[in-house]
Amino acid sequence: MNKRVAVLCSAAAAAATMATAVPPASGAPAGPGTTSPAQARHTPPTWKKCATKDHPTLQCASLKVPLDHHEPHGRQITLALSRVPHTAKTFQGPLLVNPGGPGGSGLSMAGFVAKSLPKKTAAQYDVIGFDPRGVGKSRPALNCRPGHFDPVRPATVPTTPALERANLARARAFAKACGKKYGDVLPFIDSVSVVQDMDAIRAALGAERINFFGYSYGTYLGALYGRLYPHRVRRMALDSLVDPTGVWYDDNLQQDHAFGDRHKALMAWIARHDSAYGLGKDPDKVEAKWYAMRKALAKKPAGKKVGAAELEDTFIPGGYYNGYWPHLAKAFAAYVNDKNSKPLVAVYKSLGAVDAAGENSYSVYTAVQCRDVQWPRDWRTWRDDNDRIHEKAPFSTWNNAWYNAPCAFWPTHHLSQPDVANSELPPVLLFQATDDPATPYDGAVNLHRKLRGSRLVVERGGGNHGITLSGSKCLDRHLTVYLTTGKVPAGGGAADAVCEALPDPKAAKSTKAATSAQVTKARPGTGPRALSHPWSTMGA
Repeated sequence: MNKRVAVLCSAAAAAATMATAVPPASGAPAGPGTTSPAQARHTPPTWKKCATKDHPTLQCASLKVPLDHHEPHGRQITLALSRVPHTAKTFQGPLLVNPGGPGGSGLSMAGFVAKSLPKKTAAQYDVIGFDPRGVGKSRPALNCRPGHFDPVRPATVPTTPALERANLARARAFAKACGKKYGDVLPFIDSVSVVQDMDAIRAALGAERINFFGYSYGTYLGALYGRLYPHRVRRMALDSLVDPTGVWYDDNLQQDHAFGDRHKALMAWIARHDSAYGLGKDPDKVEAKWYAMRKALAKKPAGKKVGAAELEDTFIPGGYYNGYWPHLAKAFAAYVNDKNSKPLVAVYKSLGAVDAAGENSYSVYTAVQCRDVQWPRDWRTWRDDNDRIHEKAPFSTWNNAWYNAPCAFWPTHHLSQPDVANSELPPVLLFQATDDPATPYDGAVNLHRKLRGSRLVVERGGGNHGITLSGSKCLDRHLTVYLTTGKVPAGGGAADAVCEALPDPKAAKSTKAATSAQVTKARPGTGPRALSHPWSTMGA
């Protein structure tokens, strides 16, 4: 997940509960033939061509929305929008899409979804992408502390008091910088405000109802939108489901266990392909070599770039997407067997390094999650919880803890955790892999129960995050039928439909480590795995 810090003297004015953060009329949209307040405030976007080679019909626009939706005539901010317009005679309205985060840019997702769906289905929708408030091309765009992730950072596991103090200092510095730089906007960077922006987009498009398709954190936005605006929802498909009962502290702790299991799955895969990587046939011994590598890098970073923290950043994306496994395994083998650290540095630059877009994503991630709900303010709670989990899941527990640690020092008042339980929505279609570490399966079950009448499609044995439009004909068939006709699986039992997972990747034929460009090419370029820092697809 992500974290943030903000607001000083303006915090008191924003110290409202979740209920008071919602405009009074938000749950009761105007009926057919009437004009809602949102529609009266927002003029239609002016679409301009912004075509790319891959998306020749892509259009872009901007939309002014209130910084504070309680003050519709007050300060305005700008949302960046994208659209692939419908071409079929049958028009099913706008399909608003979100790739996750918090902090994920959604502009490119319109083209990704329009291109990935069957042509006949995509042609029936205006596919609408957007950069949420604070993100990407929306204005203002946040970057609280440039260089916050520059290598080499302190090792994440606090084996000494000095390491703990160093990481705490980084977290405090980020929170302080964000509050100083963006104190006027941080009280309004939160999930409820994003959902209100989504309804403003709907109103500006002139649509009575919208369709919505979201990944990861986008599933939480969808559930929250359905709670606040149930009569504005036509169809909703949610992929890789955030547990709404654990936002956000508990969800992060659950992630730690799941990422530990997924890392073990990678080690077992490497052991099965010993002929390619030469790291041994025993998964436990392969894993021991990985932890020995981490210990060595803490003392002597590879290429003065990859220390222990950066190694974790590099391998965490392997939990989101097993397509990275061959590249990670080759770099691991080169370092251990050949004493060659160059491949490790290359794969770090592709998967672990954080650029300016990543800094923006992290800034928004932190602002949203720290503002959304209450986090522990006593660092002893964090230390006790993470020490306990680290004993069983030592791969990324402390990495995730420090990623979220600014929330212990966040300057804004927190909102109250909402209950997204809903019996007013049309059937919502849910997708979840059983072994997804970013949004663990139990959370999907919780959301399925919360959304009465929803249908859950499970990818049995799957461990990737963001599973539709990624090569599974079974999953994509359910999505396509739903978006085309509105039909959902008949239902029954914990899962309403089951698809088998795609096979794990094959081992690389060559023992030569991949270049940074090759790793980047292997990565899906838009969609839920494209965010610049691994944790920012958590949504959770």
